Amino acid sequence: MNNSEVPKISEFPFGNENKEYQRYFSGKSWLAPLTKLNQLNAPLFNVTFEPGCRNNWHTHSGGQILIAVGGVGLYQEKGKKVIRMNPGDVIEIAPDVKHWHGAAPNDWFSHLAIICNPETNETTWLEPVTDQDYQIATHQVDIL
Repeated sequence: MNNSEVPKISEFPFGNENKEYQRYFSGKSWLAPLTKLNQLNAPLFNVTFEPGCRNNWHTHSGGQILIAVGGVGLYQEKGKKVIRMNPGDVIEIAPDVKHWHGAAPNDWFSHLAIICNPETNETTWLEPVTDQDYQIATHQVDIL
């Protein structure tokens, strides 16, 4: 798949294929940095996932905020029920909370990702979300 095949699902650019972090995703994703002025200390990205793509379980030492902007997505914290994400939904992720997020099985999905406390925020990538766990998660919410 090339960038010209990524559908326009929001007003934000989808950027380039996210090859640097590909090993932490099941499926393809695209990353578009939206802020450039480092003095603002507020990194903001649009992340687009192809259908069924999700990232590995991971944590952020400084937390993260996700704002759904297109398609249908899923978010899950370890030990909790999955949350369906629709455009306009905001997910606040406290520091060091183990979680994953990505697209519903049959939908593209884009969210804005805000890196909180960027001076000290580190992402720790963990194990992949298994196909079985993803399938269980998708049956916990109405994704049709």
